[in-house]
Amino acid sequence: MRTDNSSATLDRRVPAAPALRREPLGQFSATRAAQTPRHTAVVRITHWIMAASILGLLATGSGILISHPRLYWGETGSVYTPSLIDLPLPMIIGPSVWNRPIHFLFAWMLVFAWFAYVVAGLGTGHIRNNLLPYKEDLGWRRIWSVVSHHLRWKRMSTDQAGIYNVVQRLIYLGVVFVLFPAVVWTGLAMSFAVASVFPLLATSLGGFQSARTLHFVLVSLLLLFIATHLAMLVLVGFGSHVRAMISGQHPRESRSAP
Repeated sequence: MRTDNSSATLDRRVPAAPALRREPLGQFSATRAAQTPRHTAVVRITHWIMAASILGLLATGSGILISHPRLYWGETGSVYTPSLIDLPLPMIIGPSVWNRPIHFLFAWMLVFAWFAYVVAGLGTGHIRNNLLPYKEDLGWRRIWSVVSHHLRWKRMSTDQAGIYNVVQRLIYLGVVFVLFPAVVWTGLAMSFAVASVFPLLATSLGGFQSARTLHFVLVSLLLLFIATHLAMLVLVGFGSHVRAMISGQHPRESRSAP
């Protein structure tokens, strides 16, 4: 009597489907990441609008700052009152007059681009999928591993896979939902037209001059983020990642991660 081994043969030929699980960022494969576009159209468009707006804000803001490079705390401050910080910059009176309206133009461009990014990011799942860190990646050991690699100018497997590591995700969340809104808040608090309608914007910060000082500190933090962001782009491949932010595709050229 012959035994039917068809079922056993089929079991050997067809492997069982692997169980789905959420992998930590450090185990994410480059092949899997390349199956989806690197950046959506909304992310790319708002990114470049915000980049142009920030450049315009820095240029016009510098012109405003050199008109009175002294920082105070409270409601009022002048050359006849003690300052909190004296910046090592020349005092040139003229530029503030014509830089101020252009500065607010770039500020509103930034606000609208940021708002569009947040709304689209929440609607498309970009923020949930690409910015929210995985729970298993929030340990201090994993965070320090990312920081130590970058301090030693070494790449990680997540860089090669084309996804954000846990430190990038935490920083981007902080910039998008804390730093940007704080910069906008302190900027609006310095506008006499806006503060006359919503005086709480300035009074809650301690006054007009307090808002100006906090605005300077927050913009300095934003500049630190931009410098770090550009340095990390150089580490992982500046040209290829800029092209990815233009075309939306994953960078084709990548050096092997150590």
